[in-house]
Amino acid sequence: QVQLVESGGGLVQVGGSLRLSCQASLRIFRLNAMGWHRQAPGNERELVAAISREGSTNYAHSVEGRFTISRDNAKNTVYLQMNSLKPEDTAVYYCNSNGPVGNYWGQGTQVTVSS
Repeated sequence: QVQLVESGGGLVQVGGSLRLSCQASLRIFRLNAMGWHRQAPGNERELVAAISREGSTNYAHSVEGRFTISRDNAKNTVYLQMNSLKPEDTAVYYCNSNGPVGNYWGQGTQVTVSS
């Protein structure tokens, strides 16, 4: 069954904002850390941001100060607020849940930043 459902990608101009959402099944959301990764064409998948069950966060250096990850425990949803977007942020963004109940990936959502 589908464990992670993503939404919110799209096309935006340089300097714009987007918010990605990822709704997880109750079990994995409660027990796992959540994160966002991205993969641009020709590049390896890389961690963008992660948030623990307790709310501790960490970010890739390239997005610090521009992106914010958060989780809504009442909705089993993790968000990635992306501001001041740059062309180099263009990629497929994947939601990830990793922890004691396994490692799960969303289907990916395209983010394209036009200059």
